[in-house]
Amino acid sequence: MPRTITIFDTTLRDGEQAPGCSMNLGEKIEVARQLATLGVDVIEAGFAIASPGDFISVREIARSVRGPIIASLSRALEKDIDQAWEAIRDSERPRIHTFIATSPIHMEHKLKMSPEQVVEQTRAMVRYARNLCADVEFSAEDASRSDPAFLCRVFQVAIEEGATTINVPDTVGYSVPDEFAALVRAVREGVPDIDKARISVHCHDDLGLAVANSLAAIKAGAEQVECTVNGLGERAGNAALEEIVMALKTRAESFDAVCSVRTTELHRTSRLVSTVTGVKVQPNKAIVGGNAFAHEAGIHQHGMLANKATYEIMTPESIGLPHNEMVLGKHSGRHAFEERLESLGLKVDEADMAGIFAAFKELADKKKVVSDRDIEALALGRTRASTKHYALDRFVINAGTNLSSTSVVRLAKLGGSLSEHVAVGDGPIDASFKAIDKIVGRSIVLSDFSLGSVTEGKDAQGEALVRISVDGEHFNGRGLSTDVVEASIQAYIAAINSMVSETGVRDAARNAP
Repeated sequence: MPRTITIFDTTLRDGEQAPGCSMNLGEKIEVARQLATLGVDVIEAGFAIASPGDFISVREIARSVRGPIIASLSRALEKDIDQAWEAIRDSERPRIHTFIATSPIHMEHKLKMSPEQVVEQTRAMVRYARNLCADVEFSAEDASRSDPAFLCRVFQVAIEEGATTINVPDTVGYSVPDEFAALVRAVREGVPDIDKARISVHCHDDLGLAVANSLAAIKAGAEQVECTVNGLGERAGNAALEEIVMALKTRAESFDAVCSVRTTELHRTSRLVSTVTGVKVQPNKAIVGGNAFAHEAGIHQHGMLANKATYEIMTPESIGLPHNEMVLGKHSGRHAFEERLESLGLKVDEADMAGIFAAFKELADKKKVVSDRDIEALALGRTRASTKHYALDRFVINAGTNLSSTSVVRLAKLGGSLSEHVAVGDGPIDASFKAIDKIVGRSIVLSDFSLGSVTEGKDAQGEALVRISVDGEHFNGRGLSTDVVEASIQAYIAAINSMVSETGVRDAARNAP
């Protein structure tokens, strides 16, 4: 009988800690709901004490998302644990995830604690957390650079005090697979009460080995893997959820282990996370990259025509990749449109449907053919996640060779008032952004900007991704239009809306009960 591996997703915590990957409250809830649909076992919703915004997002996810365990990270400190518990206590399945470093370098230079002090802090804080919550996970930060005997001692103390999961992190991505597997085996054999807790691993990708180390750990007996969608995370990122899941599925005979993830939701989940974070997936990324199922070489194409198994070890359908091309157009009705969304695995709330269908009809007037990829982009691009404090009413640009670009932009503010400004810039997009800055009245830094096409052809939708910085904080926005200038303006406005919404969240958190 294959073992069942617990999939612990930390996209909303560790993934969001990657530079520029911040999400607003609505986006976090949307991602959490999709993770529940995907079938992950645990969602680490955030680090509750990190900021008022983090606390309120963890709390709202705990209150609104059903199915998975909802966890909050906390240092092994009473104030952190209290904040984590307050954030997750309304979840139907709460978990406190507390940690302390155990490597010599961390204990000496970061914690400035002796090994004995770390042991006693572990004992006291796991006991404290266990008195609040029945499900407690304990992590030994930088476990892969810790003394194995000391690590086992700390884990034994954590289990004695009620930890139900003990986590072995490769915090700085230092380990290699055989070494990491040996560490997991050492924990299994060296912790007397290990049968009373689940062994988890959390691997970073600094040497490009996070997935390999995680899979080696599973073979060595690990029962939970911690990972992120698209491998997002600090520095080089975390182990990629989609790669671990598909390795277990595709090479089942090698691992004798299964998981509960619905693989047909992987593509949609990847696209959603990419959309809300503004971080594109590299084309050659395993499983969910744009080229993962593309075959250009003649010899490959010949083999594929003869038998797909010659060059595909998994099918596009197995990860939910849209493959039925179109055909919808301006005469298509709402029923047909809704059926297409359903066939693509795109779940849209009724409150959003009217707006998405209207956007589809508008696009159909501009394009002869609306493809599945166009529809997917429209559905994923809905802006329900943040309030429209500003909306584009109209813009006019004047640009050309040997001519300074000017842009006149008029925005509708929340409440219905209109505000218009003109600006000169280095090209129509720069001029438009400067005009919007005047309307908003804030000092906004454009920290990243990219343009791409959703489909092929001159009439393809342009997808703009924008990252702005305001007072040292980053916010993302996405815009979609057959006009790349309009797409860019929409993306910039979306990022500003996210910024204004987050300010409101922080104000609400200060007054929260």
